Amino acid sequence: MIYLLKVEKAYRSLFLAGVVNGVGDRFSQVALLALLLEYTESGLAVGTALGIRVLPFLFFGPLGGALADRFSKPMILIVTDLIRIPFALAFIWVNDSSMIWLVYVSTFVLAAGEAIYAPTRKALIPTVIHSNRIVQVNSLEQVLLGIVLVGGSLIGGFASFYIGSDVTFILNACSFLFASLIVYKLVDRGGQQVNSKPTESITISAVYSIITSSVALILVFCFELFVPIFNGIDNVLISVYAVQEFNIESWGVGLFYGGLGMGLMLSFIVANRIRKYLLICGLVSLGVEGIFLMMISNTYSWQLAFCFYLVLAFFSGISNACLDSVVMRVTPLQHQGKVFGMFTTISNVTLGLSMFGAGLLLTVIDSRTLGLIGGIGYVIISVGLVCIYIIRTLKQKKTPFI
Repeated sequence: MIYLLKVEKAYRSLFLAGVVNGVGDRFSQVALLALLLEYTESGLAVGTALGIRVLPFLFFGPLGGALADRFSKPMILIVTDLIRIPFALAFIWVNDSSMIWLVYVSTFVLAAGEAIYAPTRKALIPTVIHSNRIVQVNSLEQVLLGIVLVGGSLIGGFASFYIGSDVTFILNACSFLFASLIVYKLVDRGGQQVNSKPTESITISAVYSIITSSVALILVFCFELFVPIFNGIDNVLISVYAVQEFNIESWGVGLFYGGLGMGLMLSFIVANRIRKYLLICGLVSLGVEGIFLMMISNTYSWQLAFCFYLVLAFFSGISNACLDSVVMRVTPLQHQGKVFGMFTTISNVTLGLSMFGAGLLLTVIDSRTLGLIGGIGYVIISVGLVCIYIIRTLKQKKTPFI
């Protein structure tokens, strides 16, 4: 990892900016949810805030992808970071229930910025790295997510409790500023070579044509469409398992998230060594992840559940790294912003709806049964997409997928 960050200097800036941005956002999220509960004592307020974090992706995800294909990607990252600073600080002025509207407005703007930032950042990566290191870099992206989960969620909870929510909001605002300063180094290096000419079309039909032109992209599209349906269940159940099933209180939630973060970081060991059959590796890893979700639903030991979360995140990191690499290799550079924008929009909106649906289902289905259903869903999707892969391979009598 150190060698990769050393030789890919431009990506190193993106990596550091991602860590600063992600940890700051996790700090703020933990403090914000605590703030809402303090002033409203309402789970509905928390659910509304989480829902608002997802809603902007429906509108701004495609916009972010289109902008990334037309303008300098580093400048888009910088502008979205700077615009979000005052809204990150706005939470400081919330001091009673009458100011909750400010939470919702600021949350919407922050999420809209992330909806533009995320696909732009992904589209920038292949323009600033050596083409032979795409898989390794995407493996390192999973390490970044792990650092954010461990550092942001665990440390953020303690920071919010001991130093106060206002300080964490200020730290989040500072993280946007520092991240923009880091990315500024790339303004003259990354992305401009493929953005000097406007692309011909940014319509949904144009993106659809790009995706359907490749079987590999179609399979990744199906992954982004169907997997979040069951991923939302898993996200909701982490807290439910810790508090209600294993009786390890709120610290158990942080512990399980820490396990996920560790698993993602460890996935780099394997994912960065994969050179062939990226698509099949990613899809098979999804199935293994589902098996461990089913195992969690049937264990009564929190220690064992922690280990299972670590292992399933390990395979999740491999799956994510492989499939992101497939998209970067198959999609032309001038269209990657639009494609990643579409995938980001679909996955986040579906995830939000799934989390809401999982909350409703928990009123009629016990958590372990719901967890088993979620794991089975992963396995079914994995098997189905792998079968399509095999059928297409046999028909063409060669391995057409990266």
